Amino acid sequence: MNTLRFITAGNVDDGKSTLIGRLLYDSDSIHTDQLGVLQKQTKQEGVDIDLSLITDGLRAEREQGITIDVAYKYFSTKKRKFIIADAPGHEQYTRNMITGASNSDLIIILVDARNGITEQTKRHASVGSLMGIKKAIIAINKIDLLNYSEQTFNQIQSDFETIKKELNYDEVIYIPVSALVGDNIVRKSENTPWYTGKALLETLESVEINTTKDLASRFQVQWVIRPKDEKNHDYRGYAGLVLSGTYKVGDLVTILPSKIETKIVKIEKNLEEINEGVAGDNVVLHFEKDVDISRGDTVVLSNQLPLESNQITTWISWLDNASLQVGKTYLLQHRFKNVRVKVQEVNRKWNVNQWQFTEGDTIQLNDIAQVTLRTNQPLFYDAFDKNSKSGNAVLIDETSYNTVGALMFL
Repeated sequence: MNTLRFITAGNVDDGKSTLIGRLLYDSDSIHTDQLGVLQKQTKQEGVDIDLSLITDGLRAEREQGITIDVAYKYFSTKKRKFIIADAPGHEQYTRNMITGASNSDLIIILVDARNGITEQTKRHASVGSLMGIKKAIIAINKIDLLNYSEQTFNQIQSDFETIKKELNYDEVIYIPVSALVGDNIVRKSENTPWYTGKALLETLESVEINTTKDLASRFQVQWVIRPKDEKNHDYRGYAGLVLSGTYKVGDLVTILPSKIETKIVKIEKNLEEINEGVAGDNVVLHFEKDVDISRGDTVVLSNQLPLESNQITTWISWLDNASLQVGKTYLLQHRFKNVRVKVQEVNRKWNVNQWQFTEGDTIQLNDIAQVTLRTNQPLFYDAFDKNSKSGNAVLIDETSYNTVGALMFL
């Protein structure tokens, strides 16, 4: 049973919280004790359970000034497991949405049927596309308030198809829904006989996603294991997560940055030997040669070498209250590998609301820009759109050690 990770986005009051709540409630994914609490908290007259409370449980913490980036909800059906990233959708929370979208396979964009495509809709679609998400569901919500108008549905679909040309989605699915009433959420609704597609949950259960197993093989050493006891005197293993692809016993691999070639002679998982490790597995690799390998070194198949450069062009989402400084040196953390980098120039800024590039090198909180970095040593990486697992990094301020930027390599 594979897992689908998706993020929801929408304008304020478009019904995002109610949609997630309805999805969890109608799929029987809420525990009985939680239902009892929700019933007590519901104050709306004539309403048994306020579904928006299921995801708005963090509202009190936000009001107390506690910073919460992204809330995650987990549920499963007989066909699939799901992880929902519930991130704030306001413009000032662009960094939060990028956090949630960076690990998502699909985005659900809510559109109020009464308002149609808005600037906020375009912004959410733009950020989702920028983060490499290839699948999108446009949930046209509150269709019940327009008497389930097929004409309204068709118009919104046509409007989004126009702007889709500017985006990088492989597939966009349109579903008319009413999160409050439950139309087309878990089951097809009789109120929309003109709609021939699937309900939202069935769509989520059946949508095909590209798995990291199909990507180039990438493994970065997290820990060098050398017990040095009598029983394991000659033991030398290299532990880490298989980020993407597959590693098999007998594979010819290259160790980076040394560029030494060797063969995998043994793979361990959970203290047992296995023939292959696939994306998502935590494994220990053993090599034919006694190679000098350190934490942060990368192991790749010799016929799948990544990019190598001292000069990197990258998208950056700025996360810090202090603005980016051209010419300043920062730390770039590429998972377990750290290099020092200098920001050479800001190539262009991306206005996510107007879909326009602008000039200027002033990058402030929540800005998205394309910048050029110069590293003090070669970095081995992939373009983000080719392999997001090895195509991202974070920028760290050398003085404060604050994480100030999220990077997506070009």
